[in-house]
Amino acid sequence: MPSVLSSISSLLLVVASCRQSVEAFSASSNRRQLVSHQICNSALFASRDDGNNSNEDDNSRPIQNNNSQINRREALRSALTGAALATSSTLITQPSTANALSLPNPFAPTYTQSNNGRYIPGKRCTAYLVDTTIPPSLIPYRASREAAILKNLGMGYGTSKAPFIEDDITLNNMMNKAVFGSISAVNDAVGGEGADLARNGENYQSFIFLGANFDDTFTAAAAGEEGGDAQLAVGLLEDICKPKERIGNTAIGLSFCPQGCQELLDQYVNGGSESALLEGLKGKGVDEQLTMAHLPILRFAQKKRFPLLALAPESQDLDTVRKGGLQSLDPEKREAYVADAQGFIALTQDPRFKLYTEKSLFKDFRPSSAAVASDEAAAKAEQGNYFAEKILVHEACATCISKWAASRPDALVVTIAPIPDVRFLGGINGRVPRISQFLNKDSLVDDEAVTTILLNPNAKETLSESKWLRLEIGTSPRNWAYQTKVADYLWFSSMPKVNMLPRMMNEQ
Repeated sequence: MPSVLSSISSLLLVVASCRQSVEAFSASSNRRQLVSHQICNSALFASRDDGNNSNEDDNSRPIQNNNSQINRREALRSALTGAALATSSTLITQPSTANALSLPNPFAPTYTQSNNGRYIPGKRCTAYLVDTTIPPSLIPYRASREAAILKNLGMGYGTSKAPFIEDDITLNNMMNKAVFGSISAVNDAVGGEGADLARNGENYQSFIFLGANFDDTFTAAAAGEEGGDAQLAVGLLEDICKPKERIGNTAIGLSFCPQGCQELLDQYVNGGSESALLEGLKGKGVDEQLTMAHLPILRFAQKKRFPLLALAPESQDLDTVRKGGLQSLDPEKREAYVADAQGFIALTQDPRFKLYTEKSLFKDFRPSSAAVASDEAAAKAEQGNYFAEKILVHEACATCISKWAASRPDALVVTIAPIPDVRFLGGINGRVPRISQFLNKDSLVDDEAVTTILLNPNAKETLSESKWLRLEIGTSPRNWAYQTKVADYLWFSSMPKVNMLPRMMNEQ
């Protein structure tokens, strides 16, 4: 059907052209063309034979006045229109003839007019900064800039939490420029003069969290990869660890490994066999499938001789808390996991953390069938124990990371953790600045020293109820003061689907 419409539209253009030529013949300034035109008309009418050759005298009679000219012009016009209608009806009843015409269709989509009619999708970026606007927006980065971003993270610069105010990216802060001036606005964006001077030294460390669920998401599957999240993590680590500052001063944290596995990890990094590590972790109760998913990262650490840090509490301690809450855990073990006890307790009363708990942490809670079958009080108690288990895991991991970095100036710790434990910046990653400042009162570690990157996230992992990624929590007016973005960066193995990327700004 589109080919038929294409042919009809082209034919109508031809008819219009013919009508214009008829008007040109009839103009007073074109008498010579008119004579030729009349001769053609004579030949046309002479071809009609009604059996008595009555047209011969008429055709041989010369044109005497303007009325005969008008009649001949109208006759030609009617003949052309009739031919156009006859041809169009033939095209409609016989679609096969439309394919034989090679006339262009002016209404066809642009992509069909080039590349032999093949649709070539536009290229999309694989790295996106989640800008701290209200609401947050995505800033895509070209592939040529990805390595530079990761190198800056490796040098310890961290990630600014202030929103972009460049005119070509967003107009959200134009009033800031108008009131305070362009210079102060730019300084706010880059951290001000001398900001980099505070990003090094004895009291400064930086931290990167890679949120990955190690499943074959649609992005990794589209690239034909198995274990796409782990491969992507290694790719990012390659660039992060290129700066010379990282030699001997970088560790990789593993949130899936209980702290009792530290000796096994040390032996592996120092040249131990992979089989011995796998057997040892299995003996400690570590999920074998999860260990296999992390193998590319483990091999990278051994190759670079980067220390591997076991971060999680012991499985039996987590079972104790899951059944009886934090108060049931041995005080000595609780003290080993929680260095800053007062800060640990005070955090639970912070309005921003309460928002994180309601909008993110509890979203993964699933009551047991026994609790559902019993009364509401049992379900509430089970939810309370779940909360205690999760905050203990987050605090223990953050404490272990901070302790390793505190004694090493300019150190960098890259932690691999599940997306639910780092999204919306309230899990392990949100506790590091507080604990670092508790361990060292002169510590320069702040929120900007901590960078969170989600690997191949999908809508469900960001707690979205649609196909779009959810970029923030705290969208209601009463929560705007505590609005929190999902992460600092979103990084994909291959081009993400366009229908999952909301509020995109200009490509950088």
